[in-house]
Parts: sequence; C-alpha cells; structure tokens
Amino acid sequence: MLRVGSVVLGVSDVRRATAFWTEALGYVPREEETADDWVVLVPADGPGVQVALGLSESPVQEHPRVHLDLYAADAAEQTAEVERLVSLGARHVDWDLYPDDPDFVVLADTEGNRFCVIDTGRN
Repeated sequence: MLRVGSVVLGVSDVRRATAFWTEALGYVPREEETADDWVVLVPADGPGVQVALGLSESPVQEHPRVHLDLYAADAAEQTAEVERLVSLGARHVDWDLYPDDPDFVVLADTEGNRFCVIDTGRN
C-alpha cells in the first residue's frame, strides 16, 4: 500500500526556505549535512509527513494546483499562527478566490509558495 512520504516544494534558495519551514513547522533536517539544492525536513517530535525542499528555477504559480494546508484549532490560534508565520518571513497573498466568510488565510513562504492556515474549529 502506498502512503505519502514527502511533500516537495520547489524553492530558489534552499537554505532560506529551510530556515523558514523549520521554524514554521518545528521540523528539522533529516540529514545532518544539508545540500544547497535539496533538503528533507522531518517532524522534530516523531513521525509525520516530510517536507522536502528542492532547488527550482520554475516560476511560482499564482494559483498553484498543489499547496500545503496548515491546521489551527480555532480562529484565535489561526490568527496567532498567521502573525507568527508572517514574523518568520511569510507574507499575505492578495487572494482573489476567497469565498464569503473564508475559514482559511492564504500566505506565501519566503520563496513565494502559497499555503493556507485553516481554522478547523469552523468545520
């Protein structure tokens, strides 16, 4: 049976992206030595989906077909996490596809990759 092992993000600066995602998710590099073109990040506290960062020259997609959804327990945690992620270098995205009263906030990481912070308390 197959399972998801890693979600891979293309980045233009692997070290900068590593610094952002390790702080954002509490992940650590899987290998002691990291390369300038590839790193696999794993949860520091045990098993979970890995996030791999690979050097890419492809442009960032304005409306990516694949992205990360990060879950917050409620609106207060969502707000706090969005603020924390922005302080780490993420930026708000002027998302033209928001529905009325969205339960998600669209951000971009330091490389421009879009991701969402979702208030799961509304589901």
